[in-house]
Amino acid sequence: MPPASSAPPRPSLGASYRSVAVPPSFWRKLGAFSGPGYLVAVGYMDPGNWATDIAGGSAFGYRLLSVVLVANLLAVVLQSLAARLGIAGGVDLAQACRARFSRPVNMALFLLCQGAIVACDLAEVLGTAIALQLLFGLPLLWGVVLTGVDVFVILALQGRGFRKLEAVIVALLLLIAGCFAWELAVAGPDWRAVAGGLVPHAEIVSNPAMLYLAVGILGATVMPHNLYLHSSIVQTRAFDRSEAGKREAIRWATLDTAAALTFALLVNAAILILAAAAFHRTGHRGLTEIADAYRLLSPLLGAGAASVVFAVALLASGQNSTVTGTLAGQIVGQGFLDWSLPAWAQRVITRALAIGPAVLVLAVAGDAGATRLLVGSQVVLSLQLPFAAVPLVMFTGSARVMGALAAPRWLRVLGWSVAALLIALNAKLLVDMAFG
Repeated sequence: MPPASSAPPRPSLGASYRSVAVPPSFWRKLGAFSGPGYLVAVGYMDPGNWATDIAGGSAFGYRLLSVVLVANLLAVVLQSLAARLGIAGGVDLAQACRARFSRPVNMALFLLCQGAIVACDLAEVLGTAIALQLLFGLPLLWGVVLTGVDVFVILALQGRGFRKLEAVIVALLLLIAGCFAWELAVAGPDWRAVAGGLVPHAEIVSNPAMLYLAVGILGATVMPHNLYLHSSIVQTRAFDRSEAGKREAIRWATLDTAAALTFALLVNAAILILAAAAFHRTGHRGLTEIADAYRLLSPLLGAGAASVVFAVALLASGQNSTVTGTLAGQIVGQGFLDWSLPAWAQRVITRALAIGPAVLVLAVAGDAGATRLLVGSQVVLSLQLPFAAVPLVMFTGSARVMGALAAPRWLRVLGWSVAALLIALNAKLLVDMAFG
């Protein structure tokens, strides 16, 4: 197909492009390249994943931990490819699509991706609103409206430098990890059973109910907008633009990705372990709602602060996810449409598209509509995944896009295998949801 545009793309993220210096010393270079992976990791521990982990842990104990582990390994492959595209190709995924696909194809991809970002942002908005309701008794509707304020917080942070934004994200991630470390210390899980849960069991495939939850965990792992986000934010580093410099930057970015997603793995595993220790062990095996988990934690664990600490972690998770989701919306708009709207206008539009449906459903259906809305948002994400993963693997394997730094054959085979597996699992999830 003829390219939509032959003009070189504008730098991704504007003023933040190549704004982070890369010092020559080993430890300072390690620090300079650390950050983008943690912004991406936010999407792997967002409120949309909490309900699945809670349901899996409460229903089947520690037996689905192996699924969480496998899902994380698959994510590392695709996110590493996204970082490679940004560094070696010099473009983010949206810009690469715009340069090589026809205008109708690009418009379709943009609409699909924007729909996925809105769906993901919708889950984060609802997660934040649920946390505000649990902590302060704020009605969900008002909590959703209040989340619109963080758009201006993002603007203020990024205006002070991209590293400031990363620092806030990492601080909130550490808060989430600290909350769950305390919860696990109080819950006292069976660590031998935890270790056994990391080994895949045949029952995961043979038990339909377990398979459904396993597919849900895998299907919701790779967020499509994270692939666009990662390919852009790695370009905030001012690395050497020679071939050797790019090779080194790819190695550092891959290390950052692996470390950050390992951190996300630990948090996701902690949620499932907590649910297994607190709910499965005490006979509460049908629990799926975040609000129900909040109400039961303190009495079941015998610790008055357990429910509050859980809600604080949820609030931090929702807030972090709204920041990265809104940032991804800006990247997708600039990459596909090359639009020249001010950053504040792009973010306000992205957030309004998420808040609007949430306010409408809550106003019509009440709080009971929140869960249905969360489920619907995950379906949209599943539908969009192939339209992000397939172009990513295709571009990173192309010498025309990547030059001498195109992904080697083994990595291309691995990338296509991961994409095919995730697509098949998402298709299975959609079929299961459609037919009961």
